[in-house]
Amino acid sequence: MLFPQQLRGELRKLFARPRTWMGYGAFIAMEALILFVFKLKGGQEFMRRRMERNGLDFGTYYSSLTITFMIMIFSMVLLGSIYFALVAGDIVAKEDEDGNLRMVFARPISRLRLLLVKYTAVSLYTFTFVFFVGITGYAMAAAAVGWDGGLFVMEQKMKVFAAYPNWSEGAGRLALSAVGIGISMITISSFAFMFSCFKIKPAAATIITLSILFVDMILQFFPFFEPYLGYFITYRMSAWVFIMETHISWPKIIESYAFLGGLNVTLFTLGWLSFQTRDFKT
Repeated sequence: MLFPQQLRGELRKLFARPRTWMGYGAFIAMEALILFVFKLKGGQEFMRRRMERNGLDFGTYYSSLTITFMIMIFSMVLLGSIYFALVAGDIVAKEDEDGNLRMVFARPISRLRLLLVKYTAVSLYTFTFVFFVGITGYAMAAAAVGWDGGLFVMEQKMKVFAAYPNWSEGAGRLALSAVGIGISMITISSFAFMFSCFKIKPAAATIITLSILFVDMILQFFPFFEPYLGYFITYRMSAWVFIMETHISWPKIIESYAFLGGLNVTLFTLGWLSFQTRDFKT
């Protein structure tokens, strides 16, 4: 019964840190920049060529939904990973650095419970942040090009192509994909959380996490790794794009999220085991 109260307290601490809010400001600036590029003549011509090459009407599919999708796919993995790793890498290591964990363990709370509260808080932050990006991105796009129109999706790496002329269907797919992105991004937070449980500085936990993810992402561009794409973490994290297909392939999506779920449990367990062996009293 105390878990919800402890979680609320942890969320208050999380959002009391200035760096937690940095991501919100950075994403609003990024959304404005991407929207500005798509409003330029060159950006519109690029989208027109892609649509008309596939037999689609530019006036129907150059819309707020399409721009929102482009904002999310361009910014979430690269920019989002930085702030998710920053917040999750800070949540345990920073309290250890400040000496707060000594005071916390003066009370009768298990280390596992403490980590569960912190991991739940950082997972909620990650998941809800994705919806913040989607809602603000759509609001800015709707103010610029209007709220109606269809949804055009073309992602070459994952080999996904789809077009939804109806606004309600396109908006539904975009909302469902936001759920998928939120679940995928928790893996980034899990990596940073695990390293935060080690005896290292908060900045080190963030840097190591980003290094692993960026190396994983870069290796996918080598042709001889193509048969092994299913073993790459960032490739599995991109499974949310399959939600945008006209006929959703649920087996592919379930397989990828089962992989990520098992990885998240493993990362949390490794962090907990390391945290259990540490001495905070001397």
